[in-house]
Amino acid sequence: MIPRYSRAEMVAIWSQETKYRIWFEIEAHACDALAEIGVIPHEAAKTIWERGGAATFDVERIDEIERETKHDVIAFLTHLAEFVGPDARFIHQGMTSSDVLDTCLNVQLTRAADLLLSDLDALLAALERRAFEHKDTVTIGRSHGIHAEPTTFGVKLALAHAEFARCRERLVAARAEVATCAISGAVGTFANIDPRVEEHVAKALGLQPEPVSTQVIPRDRHAMFFATLGVIASCVERLATEVRHLQRTEVLEAEEYFSPGQKGSSAMPHKRNPVLTENLTGLARMVRSFAMPAMENVALWHERDISHSSVERFIGPDATITLDFALARLTGVVDKLLVYPERMERNLNQFRGLVHSQRVLLALTQAGLSREESYRLVQRNAMRVWEQGADFLTELLGDPEVTQALGESEIREKFDLGYHTKHVDTIFRRVFGRA
Repeated sequence: MIPRYSRAEMVAIWSQETKYRIWFEIEAHACDALAEIGVIPHEAAKTIWERGGAATFDVERIDEIERETKHDVIAFLTHLAEFVGPDARFIHQGMTSSDVLDTCLNVQLTRAADLLLSDLDALLAALERRAFEHKDTVTIGRSHGIHAEPTTFGVKLALAHAEFARCRERLVAARAEVATCAISGAVGTFANIDPRVEEHVAKALGLQPEPVSTQVIPRDRHAMFFATLGVIASCVERLATEVRHLQRTEVLEAEEYFSPGQKGSSAMPHKRNPVLTENLTGLARMVRSFAMPAMENVALWHERDISHSSVERFIGPDATITLDFALARLTGVVDKLLVYPERMERNLNQFRGLVHSQRVLLALTQAGLSREESYRLVQRNAMRVWEQGADFLTELLGDPEVTQALGESEIREKFDLGYHTKHVDTIFRRVFGRA
């Protein structure tokens, strides 16, 4: 991933140095198990840990060897032997390359998931704080981009919190699904390595043994993992799109924080653009795009092929690094979001009471009119507001067919904003467990 959209801790998970260190740990843990069951000497396993554990693996040296061998794992093992010495002959006993590669990938994905879970926790905390801050900040709800009925800005943020809480649950499940280990040898039959070795390595690395690895860990696990990242990215985009719409000049109910010295346009000094949330929309597209090749990786030939390998060299780092950056950026947007209650109130009243039309409709039906007749009466008066700029309450009070069914006090009572927010506490208790 390009540095512009990368954060150091996630990048480190995918570095060559980290990868080779994990490869070594897989091999060394396997040697411990092999020594325990009497396949190799205990002293050899100890030497491998001591000399390999103290080694600083030279990426350029491994690359140099790989240029000759055309095989990355063999190149690493050759370099490792340069540190370990004669006991290196006991390394990789009965194992195949995928045992190392697949187990390492899953270690990296679980570590990446842990960082993403931490990112989600930070985002959830910011959303909860801002939701309670604006629990009673009344604003207009919109459907199809058009004024619908009142809600509160806190409810909007509670929606986002509930959404990302579900994302967190999905990621926990996806992490568990991908946290498997395969040390089963060629075509996964354990013919040349005892299953107890796999169990030992899995436990040492915080993984579970893969029930049937067929030489590679089944890629349906990875498909689910990357699909989950895609869903999280879509939720990032949904909230980012909400902010972008609210920041439009004609709306301006909320906007990204605009820091001192920040410039919005090279040509127009007045501009304050939603650049962060626009960026998040683009990043979400990229993360989602990685889900499809992960799904296509599921259909490998027979017990294995390596058509998945090149794909995963891209999507493993890029998807997790990009989503890590996006979640951190979105947290910053939420944390510093500028909210304008006065503008919300002005927009709410822009069409002079139209947002209360459903209450009048329901009241007319309760008064004995058919729904069709009630709808006709309310819409007739509403259209005068749309087309002539009239006041909805005034029009209703001046309509004899309406006043024949409803008294003036009944009509006026239908324009109470508190009616629309009376269950906000219920929503908050459902989302946050408190109100």
